[in-house]
Parts: sequence; structure tokens; C-alpha cells
Amino acid sequence: MAEAVTITEEKSEGFVRGLGLLDSTMIVAGSMIGSGIFIVSALMSRQLGSPGWLLVAWLVTGVLTIMAALSYGELAAMMPKAGGQYVYLREAFSPLWGFLYGWTLFLVIQSGTIAAVAVGFARFTGVLFPAISESNYLIKPLHLTSGYAISLSTAQLVGVLMIALLTWMNTRGLKLGKLVQNIFTTAKTGALIALIVLGVIVGRNALATSGNFGNLWQPRGTLESVGGGLMATSAFGLFVGICVTQTQSLFSADAWNNITFTAGEVKNPKRNIPLSLAFGTLLVITLYMLANVAYLVTLPIETIQSVPSDRVATATAQTIFGNSGATIMAIAIMISTFGCNNGLILAGSRAYYAMARDGLFFKSSGTLNKNQVPAWGLLIQGIWSVLLVLPRTIKGTDSATGVTSYGNLYGNLLDYVISAALIFYILTILGIFVLRAKRPDAERPYKAFGYPFIPALYILGAAVVLVILFIYQTSTTWPGLIIVLTGVPVYFIWRKFGTAATDS
Repeated sequence: MAEAVTITEEKSEGFVRGLGLLDSTMIVAGSMIGSGIFIVSALMSRQLGSPGWLLVAWLVTGVLTIMAALSYGELAAMMPKAGGQYVYLREAFSPLWGFLYGWTLFLVIQSGTIAAVAVGFARFTGVLFPAISESNYLIKPLHLTSGYAISLSTAQLVGVLMIALLTWMNTRGLKLGKLVQNIFTTAKTGALIALIVLGVIVGRNALATSGNFGNLWQPRGTLESVGGGLMATSAFGLFVGICVTQTQSLFSADAWNNITFTAGEVKNPKRNIPLSLAFGTLLVITLYMLANVAYLVTLPIETIQSVPSDRVATATAQTIFGNSGATIMAIAIMISTFGCNNGLILAGSRAYYAMARDGLFFKSSGTLNKNQVPAWGLLIQGIWSVLLVLPRTIKGTDSATGVTSYGNLYGNLLDYVISAALIFYILTILGIFVLRAKRPDAERPYKAFGYPFIPALYILGAAVVLVILFIYQTSTTWPGLIIVLTGVPVYFIWRKFGTAATDS
């Protein structure tokens, strides 16, 4: 009888509970660390203008992220089921709110991030192999409209192949997926630590250090508008700037919630998911803060603002290693993005599994293959992510050279849904209050740290950021709401024609 009980505990909704605390923490940290920390500080420094306020912006990101993770622990321990945030919103508010999150996750948040990380991997692979480039076309851009085209460059091809490989590997079972995650998260965490330590010890530049930390708050260099013609040279402009830069830093620290999608595969989830959320986010936020310190002791703020392609980590590595720095950093970012995408691909399919079990997604996504993983969910997610790699935005044509420059559609979509993702985070943490009222007697093995003050403080802080974004970044925030609202008619269509699973 004891053995039978053990087997039952190791199975959840057909899943195998194969993720321990270390594995879960690796998913949290590995999904968070992509390529953003190596790049976005350049743009943030142009918007904020001073080293001190750059660090403050990252500190705000860290505080918001850790508060959210500590709050999510209550929901994760209370409902340790596959689907995570989708389930929390469904239970706290209604199936419609859960679906809107899951729909936006599939349409843009998860799949768009997978596409972006895959092309980021390809771009840095191009540092080692120049033939891999977004301008080296296998199929030249075909203009569909005046603003959009479709193409296949060697960089896009590498991105597609990366998505295909990781999707296939994750269909082989959780054991392989977590092995890849653990190896690559360990490697990229080690690489980031090495960059920090070597930057502070070897790359330390007396001129940069004294200039940045001796004059911490003075704006300088090339500043960009933070919206509405405001610059971070006034007190209010600085406040708006800190809020606006959160779109960069929060996105770089996002995806920590992915572990909640895999709750059905975590051993002792009521304990391990809250702990992994706390450990993983605290680790990554600490490394992100220290990485920015390393940048600032190595490079003057004016250099950070103007590094080519915003590759501030590469510029730091070149200060440490000389000409080989670009190659070393490219390899580090390739490792980082590969591990990041593995975590995103592994976790995302579990959310679609939960939606399909409710009859609100493709029915096949709610089934597991012989390896006890949602292979159809992985495949559908992979196909859509690949399709997001191919479309291009037409930026314009140089009148002198006649050369047309292109962007990526997924980049625009991700800009649009950052604010929408923040809305869902706020709603999810608000759900803690709602469920405390609706289900006061429900088992809560872990209660939100500092309740009600910490969750309320997160809601307030995130809401302030959100309001500022809607006022001063209208071109990238309001379209995000439209993307979310496209899910309303889809929800009612699926509710009418979809079939919920009858077995648990």
C-alpha cells in the first residue's frame, strides 16, 4: 500500500512529478535570464541620463519582481496544478479572465518571447559565423503591405531551427527538458557571475568609476525623451522616466512565473514552488543589480549610452578581454538564450494544457504523450513561434542608398503587450485578496509574505507604472489592450464549441 501511495503522489493529472526544488529554481532563474540584461541598460541610460537613476530603476524592478514572486507563492501552494497563473485568474475572477491571460500568453507573450530569444541567439551566433545575419537572405523580403514584409534570412533560419530543436527535445519527456535547463542555467549564471567579478576586479576603470559614482545623480550624455516631450532632467520627467524604463528592465526580469505553469510536475509543490519563486527571483535580481555595477565601474555612462547595438555587456567584456571580448560575450549570450528558450518552451505548453482541459484551447493540447508531456501543446506553440519569426516590419528606405531597413513583427507585439502583462500580474495578486474573501477556509500551506501590505504595495507600485505607460507611451500600450480584447470573441467561440475533459 505504501508503494501505491507513492506512485499516486508522483502523478498529477497524468504528469510525472519530476521537478525538485533545485530544478524548479533553475526554471525560474533560467527563464528570467535571456539577453535583456546584456543590452537594455544602454537604452535605459539614455532615458535616465545618470548612473544613480539607472541603478534606482533596476532596484524598482527588483523590488516589484520579488514582491510579486513572494505573493504568487500563496496561490501556487493553494492551487498546485498545471496552468499556474491561468488557473489563479480563473478561480479568483472567472474563466473569461483566465482565458484572456492564456490567449495573450499564447498569441504574443510566450510565443513572441520565444521568437525574440531565438533570433537573439542567432544574432550572437553571427558574431562567430558572419554568414548568419538578418541581412543575408535565403528568401528576400516579400512586401505584403506598405508596412510589413516576410523573409527568411540565415539568422531567421537559425532561430527557426533552435525553436524546432528545443520543442522536439521537450516532447521526449521532462527528464531531458530539466537536464537541459539545469545545465544551461548553471552555465549562464556562472558566466554572468564571471562577468561581474572580472568587471569589478579586472575591468575596473578609475576614470569611469570616479565619473559615474563621484557624480551619481547628474544627467549627462545623449538623453532621449521618455514620452510627451518630457526629459529626465526635471523631477517629474525623472519620475516618468523611471516608470517608462520599467518596460525594458521588467521585461528582462520577466518569465519568473513560468514555474507555476509546471506545478503539476513539481515534487511537493506546496513547499517547493513558493521557495523556488523566492530563491530564483532573488538570485537573478541580485545578479542584475551587480551586473549594472560592473558596467558602471568599467564604462563611463556616456559610453554605455552609445555602445554599438546597445551591447553594453560586450563593451564591458572587450574592456576585460580586449578584442576577444566580443567572441566570449557572444558565446555567453548564446548559452543564456538557449537555456532561456528551453524554459519558456517547456513551461508554456503546460498553460495551454490547462486551457484545453477546460475546453478553451485546441483539444489535442490537453493530452499527454507516452512521455507524459503535452506534445501537441508544445508543437502548436512551436509552430506559432516559428511563424512569428518570419514577418518583418518595414522601417523605411534610405534615399541615398535605396536600401530598405527592416524590423521584426514580434518586437512590436512584445512592446504592445508589456503593459497588458502588467495588468495580468496586478489582477493575479489582487486575486489573493479575492480568494481570501471567497474561500477563507481553503488550505494555504504558504501565505503571501507581508500580507496584506506587500501584495497591496505591489499592486499600487505596478498600477502607477501602468498609468504612466498609458499616458506617456500610448503608441505601445493601447494596442496591447486590443490584442487582449481579441480573446473575448474567441473565448465565447471556444466555450460554445470546445469540449472540457471529463477526467482529472
